[in-house]
Amino acid sequence: MPLYEHVFISRQDLSNAQAEGLIEHFGTVLSDNGGKLIDQEYWGVKTMAYKINKNRKGHYAFLRTDAPSEAVQEMERLMRLHDDVMRVLTIKVDAHEEGPSVQMQKKDDRGDRRERRN
Repeated sequence: MPLYEHVFISRQDLSNAQAEGLIEHFGTVLSDNGGKLIDQEYWGVKTMAYKINKNRKGHYAFLRTDAPSEAVQEMERLMRLHDDVMRVLTIKVDAHEEGPSVQMQKKDDRGDRRERRN
């Protein structure tokens, strides 16, 4: 099955438990449609570059999935209809990276950015 990575932003006035509950809810939607949630990360409340629906901050969540396109389409459809979700981004990847995402790594663990460009 194809591999996907999803990031979604939910409203800032939700509690942490409610925001993490959304991750569980959408993971269940995927599994009900034949997909599998490989990994999930809750990135916390972050300030956005611009206001979305009068919100300056939002709860960020990251999902790694292995699912057929129909399951992903259904999950995205439900995300866009959900009142608490403000933005959704899904990309198809060739392989999932091992370990935590860049957002969850400490700055010291990321290495020097100039080294990567060369």
